[in-house]
Amino acid sequence: MHLAAAIVAAAAETEHHGNPMLETLPAFIIAAVVFLLLALVTASYRNVSNRHADPAEAHADHGHADHETGHGH
Repeated sequence: MHLAAAIVAAAAETEHHGNPMLETLPAFIIAAVVFLLLALVTASYRNVSNRHADPAEAHADHGHADHETGHGH
């Protein structure tokens, strides 16, 4: 059997007359849920930079002797 004949035979065996929209609906729902979860994770990082002190203020008093070592936490 030639390759082309094998491909045609395989395609004929897998042919069916179902509803493609209903068959792909679970994949769409799963993809939508995954993207919504990723959007929530992305939104949770919104405004994070405003929660911390200004870097200029945090490093302004490094010359003082009474300042503890570290990152100012």
